[in-house]
Amino acid sequence: MIDDLEDLDGQGPLWQQIRRALIRPITTGIWAPGFKIPKEFEIIGRYGAARMTVHRALRSLAAEGLLTRRRRFGTVVASSPPERPVLEIWDIEAEVARFSAVYSFEILERTVIDADDPRAAPLALAEGSEALFLSVRHFADGEPLQIERRLINLTAVPKAASESFTALPPGTWLIRNVAWSDAEHVIVAEGASPEMAQLLSVAAGSACLVVERRTWVDATPITWARLVHPGDKRRLVGRFRSAGD
Repeated sequence: MIDDLEDLDGQGPLWQQIRRALIRPITTGIWAPGFKIPKEFEIIGRYGAARMTVHRALRSLAAEGLLTRRRRFGTVVASSPPERPVLEIWDIEAEVARFSAVYSFEILERTVIDADDPRAAPLALAEGSEALFLSVRHFADGEPLQIERRLINLTAVPKAASESFTALPPGTWLIRNVAWSDAEHVIVAEGASPEMAQLLSVAAGSACLVVERRTWVDATPITWARLVHPGDKRRLVGRFRSAGD
């Protein structure tokens, strides 16, 4: 059981590395819903971390709805996913784990394009700049879940130019490697085009939920993504407080 945990990836704070290591056996299906995960002292021994560091990683996963902590029994993989807030940057791999499914992805296209390429328009790049254009298909239990079309500003994120995105999908890689200060979501519904219907394995014209996302560091654009989901496989929730409160 403790052997299911991979080595840490060395990226970022230790508690986040442990958190990601704990997510992986959930997303791959090694730890099924209801599975009792290793005890805190076992995780501490596996990674040589302080108790508070491991506790923070576990608390984070419980708050995200991936784990359920049961008094006198231990911590188990959660059986049902929570609803997702609208204004949040989602890690698709962790998102699939919420549904107790096995995650996978494939890169359909990876191309460096100039600022004057029509596909680069959403980033509004300066003349002479370049962007990395990516097309990605994401799966849950082998079924298409999302088609991602993404632009990454190579002036702001130059190391993306040499990243193959074979180990991590682009969104997850960006979350782990690139800071951002501002984000925007535009959410629309549309019918699946013939191309999109084929990629998502749905009928042409089927309802799709589309999320367009931009992130910046101050005024510098970092990335733009257009995320298309079959309409019956995505639910977003917004909660608001009255202006009078």
